[in-house]
Amino acid sequence: MLRTAEAMRAGVHPRTLYRLRDAGVIVPLSRGLYRLAELPAPVQPDLLAVALRVPRGVLCLISALAYHGLTTQIPHAVDIALPRGMGAPRLDWPPVHVYWFSGRAYTEGVEHAMIDGTRLAVYGPEKTLADCFKYRNKLGMDLCLEALRRYRDRRGWRMDKLREYAAACRVQHTLQPYVDALWSDA
Repeated sequence: MLRTAEAMRAGVHPRTLYRLRDAGVIVPLSRGLYRLAELPAPVQPDLLAVALRVPRGVLCLISALAYHGLTTQIPHAVDIALPRGMGAPRLDWPPVHVYWFSGRAYTEGVEHAMIDGTRLAVYGPEKTLADCFKYRNKLGMDLCLEALRRYRDRRGWRMDKLREYAAACRVQHTLQPYVDALWSDA
């Protein structure tokens, strides 16, 4: 992966990049982001583009649920969290939904994954569930409950972390009745 800014810092003129693009040597992924044409296509080009273009962004909500396999929904845009007060990124592609988090809601529960050799910040499953309940009126309660059921059905769930992140997002009283009902059925 190559960003235009990195190429310019290395002494490559933008016209050279355009010539390489026109010759089919490099392929644009997004504005100012290129990859070698001879390489295999990225597995998740939308996440890769966001990880490279928005380094402080953290994958959240529906995109994080899909990443962790906690939903059957296919995200129509990449959901990212940014620190409150930061400006929205300007991306031509992929479509991005930006959510501004502050304090512990932004900093806690961040995990790092590698996508095609690029580091991607994503909220862990427990933090993602807490965020979904925080945004339940925007996302819909069926999505939140589906994610909570899928989380319950998989191995390795950590109830202490779920409660901790629910408290950080101030939804512990909202989430607790659903947790009690679902875990009593299990």
